[in-house]
Amino acid sequence: MDLSTTYLGMRLSHPLIVGAGPLGDDPDTVRALEDAGAAMIVLRSLYEEEVTQEQMSEFVNVEAFSESFPEATSFAPDPLLSLGPDEYLEHLRLIKDAVDIPVMASLNGMTASGWLNYAKLLEEAGADGLELHIYHAASDMTASAADVESNAIDIVREVKRSLRIPVAVKLAPLLTAFAHFAKSLDDAGADALVLFTRFHRIDIDVDELEVVRTLPLSDSSELPLRLRGAAALAGRIKASIAVTGGVHTGIDVIKATMAGAHGTQLVSALLRHGPDHLRTVRRELESWMREHEWESLGEMRGNMSLERIADPAAYERANFRMALR
Repeated sequence: MDLSTTYLGMRLSHPLIVGAGPLGDDPDTVRALEDAGAAMIVLRSLYEEEVTQEQMSEFVNVEAFSESFPEATSFAPDPLLSLGPDEYLEHLRLIKDAVDIPVMASLNGMTASGWLNYAKLLEEAGADGLELHIYHAASDMTASAADVESNAIDIVREVKRSLRIPVAVKLAPLLTAFAHFAKSLDDAGADALVLFTRFHRIDIDVDELEVVRTLPLSDSSELPLRLRGAAALAGRIKASIAVTGGVHTGIDVIKATMAGAHGTQLVSALLRHGPDHLRTVRRELESWMREHEWESLGEMRGNMSLERIADPAAYERANFRMALR
């Protein structure tokens, strides 16, 4: 039985990838995930604004003492040497040394220079690939949808020009013309599209007058949105497709593959059940394929996409009409 897949140009023995999150924070956990069969791991994102805040805090604290006594001039560190995402880069190197599976870095930038500079640093630190976590606040009234998309496309194009390693783009699901935007990213050189970012849930504490943010673990009920996105793109773009959010069981992996996914990223399922859950999902996957006489994931990939099913309207307007009747 052939579970192999090609994702980001890399041949993986199966599509079970550990997605971006806290599972990559501890080297021992990462080793356990590799032992349980993880094909790849994506580290949590490096956020440019967090680096900038840290740098500004250090600058202010250093400046406050820089003229307070004669030795202060030698106390102040060289900004060119001391500033930067050093901890993230060192952690990336540590994880790379700890395991043999591919290790992806993840980056969420704010400025054009930030995207490019940090992407290059992550490549130099040994990342096997880079996942660009592109996000824009929809509450910004100064930027049109066209501006937001054009900016994202420019980021992908410039990052791709500056790196040798493959680049994936993690997308939010809240897009007006999702397929068009995805195709534009594909044309800009994205090696993979990751569907989709999970947002914090926002509530209001009416007694304390506070905004409450939570991010509960996902379950399989979140998968259908990702299936629809993958099905809309399968066979229509050159980039690989990964599904993240709602992948918990072997059947979830089957569904994602039939929709067109080359990789499936697990986070919540592993936080809930531990690294050994990878073995459980793989057993479920193999058992289902054996029972239904599938020889490989490759032969089923995309067989339920919009491009290949007899009734594409099942994903599209027919579903909308029936929901409102």
